[in-house]
Amino acid sequence: MTPLRVAVPDEAYHRNLISCQVACPVHTDARGYVRAIAEGRFEDAYLIARGPNPFASICGRVCGAPCETACRRGAVPRVDDDGAFVGTDRPIAIRALKRFVCERYGPEACGAGSVLKRVENFGPPVAANAEEMAALLRATMDGRVPRANGEPVAIIGAGPAGLSAAHDLALLGCRPVVFETEPIPAGMLAVGVPAYRLPRQVIEREVDVIRALGVEIRCGVSVGRDVSFATLRREFAAVVIAVGAKSSRSLGLPGEHGPGVLGGVDLLRAVSLGEPVAVGREVVVIGGGNVAYDVARSVLRQIAYDTARTAARLPGTAKVRLVALEGLEEMPADTWEILEGDEEGIERLNGWGPLAIERDKTGAVRAVRFRKCLRVYDENRRFSPIYEDREQITVPCDSVMLAVGQSPQLAFLEDGGTDIEQFRPGWPKADPVTLATTAPGVFVAGDLAHGTRLLIDAVASGKAAARSVYQYLTGRTLTSHAVTAHLVQPRYQRERGYEAIGRTAVPVARPDERLHRPDALVETGYTAELAMREASRCLDCGVTPVFDGSRCVLCGGCADVCPTLCLKLTPLSEIAQTEEMRAAVAATLGADEDLSQHSAILKDEDRCIRCAACAMRCPVDAITMERVAYTTTWSAQ
Repeated sequence: MTPLRVAVPDEAYHRNLISCQVACPVHTDARGYVRAIAEGRFEDAYLIARGPNPFASICGRVCGAPCETACRRGAVPRVDDDGAFVGTDRPIAIRALKRFVCERYGPEACGAGSVLKRVENFGPPVAANAEEMAALLRATMDGRVPRANGEPVAIIGAGPAGLSAAHDLALLGCRPVVFETEPIPAGMLAVGVPAYRLPRQVIEREVDVIRALGVEIRCGVSVGRDVSFATLRREFAAVVIAVGAKSSRSLGLPGEHGPGVLGGVDLLRAVSLGEPVAVGREVVVIGGGNVAYDVARSVLRQIAYDTARTAARLPGTAKVRLVALEGLEEMPADTWEILEGDEEGIERLNGWGPLAIERDKTGAVRAVRFRKCLRVYDENRRFSPIYEDREQITVPCDSVMLAVGQSPQLAFLEDGGTDIEQFRPGWPKADPVTLATTAPGVFVAGDLAHGTRLLIDAVASGKAAARSVYQYLTGRTLTSHAVTAHLVQPRYQRERGYEAIGRTAVPVARPDERLHRPDALVETGYTAELAMREASRCLDCGVTPVFDGSRCVLCGGCADVCPTLCLKLTPLSEIAQTEEMRAAVAATLGADEDLSQHSAILKDEDRCIRCAACAMRCPVDAITMERVAYTTTWSAQ
């Protein structure tokens, strides 16, 4: 028999079981606010969600939710009535639950520029303006970290990375000034994410709180045109470049340059700002990611909105086709984007790569020619497409939208930024931890720090840049400390039948209702009843059964009563004696003990649903349910 290899719990073991919090780039305690919702403590849930994230309300609507990908509920095996394995469960709808509490207690819950200060149970909200919320945020910093001396910091770009950096720098005692080329702040959140996903008033009210912290945002100011980069470096103590990748990437196709072909992000920007866009009667969107779907669905809405047209709205068209290189299973777009796009009438063609954009004698677009893609990625998951040139199709159209990636524009570095090294044009070299460039006092954040990733990654990098700027200006290093606590839960219990509850789908509007106007919301959100039901599915991974080997009598009752068969009593002699295993045995039994005379309790964490049946069954109280909580604190040294 091959010895079993097992993991011996160390100091970080139980903390890492809280996988949603570990997966979040800013370490939001998702478990904490989900369980608070399950218990009806909605205000507490909002405060937990908002704690480390200045864009909690926005993330509740458009975050890519790495916490859900990591959610351990999604790994719990499911069996049918005969005990046969039928797959795994689905993760908790963490993002939608965040939206639920933010709608009730976040900035969007009250009038413009205000947030909720206190709500008793389910009573009416008590509004506090953005200045009061800013004061509450500043109070959380009092005495924790020595404040800077008001040094001015220039931040180029008012996207989520730039504004997150500004938010934290203001709390740390600096004077951030944000320069934004667009007429409104928030970057791609405002000019890239469609209004049917993210209402503009939610963005405005989140930004109001950041302004109230003392952050100055200068919109309509382009670095390199209205002010030089050299001037910023001369007049500010430090500079953070957070411009983002906002320029559509081209494909170099024959016929690509000319009328009738538009970059996807350019289309989204024009629609968001109400600028006129010339689009014909048949539209082809090339791309298979979320941006491609944002483009296709935005065009579709403008098409459907055929009343009270203005110059900013697109003229009527007949058809929107989305053509992706990837097959359906490989498409990078979120599953819900694909499903909702299908519901709304987007025609999807999978497995085709563009060859050329065909034009007629007048230069107008008439079609796009594609060839069959047999494979997109190689065996190492590297992009390495293989095509079948003999199998081609021609898709008629008179407008083409390219949504195949974005790149940044850093032409402004030519005046005052020549000492910033770039590993390729448009991408500065930066330390992966401090985000410092090769130029003193110049840092990057967002896409420039890590490439195009999720919104929450941009927030995390902005916060990291703020810490590095603080260290650069003050000479004090901000050090994080993970504080872990183990608390016995003598009265621990779960909601009745929680283990059998399926994921509650987020309510959405009907497809015909979504197309009434371009900003009609698709997701309508949870009611309190639905939110509490969905939140009750959370396994509460911060709680875990802890075994006291000195009390255990090896009766096997815990394994017998476990509904998911996650516990198993195994002789120590059948377990691989790794270095960590030998150390654990020696610490418990002594180095010379006969292993064949002793057993260990093995636990499959993927199967444990935290039901406490083992603790209730144990006749000698050798098992306790303990809550493991960890928080990250910062101190300056």
